Amino acid sequence: MIAKIGRSSKLYGALAYNHLKVEQGNAKILFTNNMIETPDNKYTIPKLIESFEPYLAANRNTEKHTLHISLNPDPNDRVSDTDFVKMAEDYMNEMGYGKQPYIVFKHTDIDRTHIHIVSVGVDEYGKKISDKFEKKRSMEICRKLERSYNLLPATQRKESENKLIFSLVDYQAGNSKNQIASVIRNIADYYSFKTLGEYNALLSLFNINAEKIEGELHGKPQRGLVYFALDKNKQKIGNPIKASIMGKMAGLNALESHFLKSKEFGLNSSNKSDIKAIIDDVLKSSNNERAFIEKVKSKGINTVIRRNETGRIYGITFIDHNSRTVWNGSSLGKRYSANIFNDLWKNQQTHRKTSDLKQQESQSVPTDKFFSAEIHSLFGFLSGENNNNIYNDENSLPGFLPMVQGEDHEDEIFAQQMMKRKKRRKR
Repeated sequence: MIAKIGRSSKLYGALAYNHLKVEQGNAKILFTNNMIETPDNKYTIPKLIESFEPYLAANRNTEKHTLHISLNPDPNDRVSDTDFVKMAEDYMNEMGYGKQPYIVFKHTDIDRTHIHIVSVGVDEYGKKISDKFEKKRSMEICRKLERSYNLLPATQRKESENKLIFSLVDYQAGNSKNQIASVIRNIADYYSFKTLGEYNALLSLFNINAEKIEGELHGKPQRGLVYFALDKNKQKIGNPIKASIMGKMAGLNALESHFLKSKEFGLNSSNKSDIKAIIDDVLKSSNNERAFIEKVKSKGINTVIRRNETGRIYGITFIDHNSRTVWNGSSLGKRYSANIFNDLWKNQQTHRKTSDLKQQESQSVPTDKFFSAEIHSLFGFLSGENNNNIYNDENSLPGFLPMVQGEDHEDEIFAQQMMKRKKRRKR
């Protein structure tokens, strides 16, 4: 079983999100703890909020007071409502929230039946309940619950979950929004990139493209991001997906903050020198573009090339999976710019003989489209391979979506949508 802990300042959003599921027949209330009861056991959102009001009124200075927790057994586990209630009580008691008001919802809208728990993280005196070592304690409690209720261990699921997160987006398979989100929400936790171009080079390995949108709305400047799925030829396919749908970490502000951190990291690391040394060494022993791409890939580096409609290289980016950094060629130095590589390889292209290579050349020609070698095997660290290239501290790993710890944005997004609807009605 895996627990996901979300914190926010929007109690209404968390309750409304679950309550709507109930109204739609996709969820039901299993249990309430220290909540004001109703004669018919039916609850409205205002009635639910009444139980939390004294705690929020006493709150001293905790901004993210609302807890939105989900407990997710393996899809192959068969858990009765009675056991779900007991598991929720055990979990909340062990985490220090046993005396808090909370409500347990059972969700059945997807194949993975699970429960959501909404509560507050401040006690009746307004003091924040300690969340020290929260992730570690939560994982230990989950292992204990697995033994107590004979559930499948979550550790057996990590390999398949990791493959899901960092797998190529397949638009034809459907559900492209979730496929894209599973990559976007995690990629910045692993890789350093300094510009939108470097970000897109990395995303192109997963058949994703990000596009900045700027303009005006009602006289006010607007900035944002949209994401597209790419087909096998690295061309946009389907409708754009707003970054806001996938949460703050997918948005332009979070991305620009990551750019700044990556620039600082790049200035204080030896990665730049290391990748230049690898490129220089490979250039000495490769006599064409394809040979170069394959040889640097064998050393842990993907090459992403951008060509205009005439076939001229106008951009080249290197993705170093050893240091998990992304480098535009020109940022490494003039010797690694697109023009240098274009001149180096332009007379060698006619020497490519196999039909496979000719096909790949034709796919790299369209304007502003990315061409890259296949994803390097070092991405295997996400499925338990190449363990020497990943952190050993379990707590240093980012949250695995969609079923593990991390901030839950669904209720916040829901609350924002509700507010927009209210504003439209007022107009």
